[in-house]
Amino acid sequence: METTHLGKPSPLPASPEEARLDYVPNPRSGVLYLVRFAAPEFTSLCPVTGQPDFAHLVIDYAPAESIVESKSLKLFLGAFRNHCGFHEDVTVGIGQRLVDEMKPRWLRIGGYWYPRGGMPIDVFWQSGPPPDGLWLPDQGVQPYRGRG
Repeated sequence: METTHLGKPSPLPASPEEARLDYVPNPRSGVLYLVRFAAPEFTSLCPVTGQPDFAHLVIDYAPAESIVESKSLKLFLGAFRNHCGFHEDVTVGIGQRLVDEMKPRWLRIGGYWYPRGGMPIDVFWQSGPPPDGLWLPDQGVQPYRGRG
């Protein structure tokens, strides 16, 4: 498979819609395992105020025939920097796009958003029940505790 970004200069896409995600063959096709990506400094924009929103995203998936190429995923996530969207739409939209394009055996995403208006919002989505026998470690992000 030819990739768009790997080993090439790649500017940050102007929007998530313009971002191209690359996929490569799963080197362990047929083996049940979990891949985790963590993006602890994810940002998007509030659709009402235009102010930045910050989140710690954790994406877990069990690959099928392909895996997502990490540079293209970083660029896709970075494209949200100028994207206006509610936490729910952004988090679920990222998960759904990966599922629609990559077609993994299973995927979940946790969006741990920092407070907006004094209230943190955490958003969770998964593509369905996890496959039997898949080890699912805790996502490891503590609930928001403020300065306490």
